[in-house]
Amino acid sequence: MKKLSINQWAEEDRPREKLMRLGARELSNAELLAIIIGSGSADESAVELMQRLLADCGNNLNTLGKMSIRQLTDARYKGLGTAKAVALLAVCELGKRRAAMQPEERPTLNTARAIYDLMHPKLQDLDNEEAWLVLMNHAYKLIKVVPISRGGITETAVDVRIILREALISNATVLALVHNHPSGSPSPSSHDDRLTQHVKKACDTMRLHFADHVIITDGDYFSYNENGKI
Repeated sequence: MKKLSINQWAEEDRPREKLMRLGARELSNAELLAIIIGSGSADESAVELMQRLLADCGNNLNTLGKMSIRQLTDARYKGLGTAKAVALLAVCELGKRRAAMQPEERPTLNTARAIYDLMHPKLQDLDNEEAWLVLMNHAYKLIKVVPISRGGITETAVDVRIILREALISNATVLALVHNHPSGSPSPSSHDDRLTQHVKKACDTMRLHFADHVIITDGDYFSYNENGKI
C-alpha cells in the first residue's frame, strides 16, 4: 500500500498545523524535527523518518546533536540529505545555546515613575500626541509596549476596543495607558479624564487591572493612579 505523505494527512494531524493550533509544546520531538526537515521520502514521511532517527539515538536529543553530517546522511536515512542534516544540527546547537542563556530580565512597572522611565525616551521629542499601551503580567513585569494611536498637537483618539484586543492577545492581566503632551504641561484635559474612565470601565468588565494612565512631557509626568483619579 502506498504511504500517505504528510500533505495527505488530516489537517489536525500535520505537524505545522498542529503547532499553530496547539503550540509547540504539544508536539513530539519527532514532529518538531519533521517541521525542520520539511519532507521525508517516498517510503516514509518526515515524521516517520525522524522517529526512526531518534530511536537510533536512544530518543535522546543530546545524542542526535553529537551526530556528524556523514552519519545523518547515511543511506539508511533515505530522504535526509546534506541540507536537512545541516538544519538538524543547527537547531540542536540553538537548543544548547538557549539552555546556556539566562532568561531576559523584564522590568517591573509597578510605579508611575517606572512607566515614565520606560516610555519617556519614546515620547520626549514628539511634536504630536501618541498613545501607547504598556502590557504587563500579574507581577507587573513588562510583556510589551504597543503604539495604539497617533493624533494632533493637542489630542489623540484612542479606541478602547484596540486596548482590550491587544491585552487579550498578549495574555496581559495588567495594563497602563501612556500618552504625551507636546505642550509641555502634564496636566490632564477633560478628554483625558473621559478616556481614563472609559478604559477603566472596559477593563473592569473584562477583569483586567487598569494600573495607571500616565501623561508624559519632557521631564515631568502626571499619574492618574498617584493622584487618586483611577
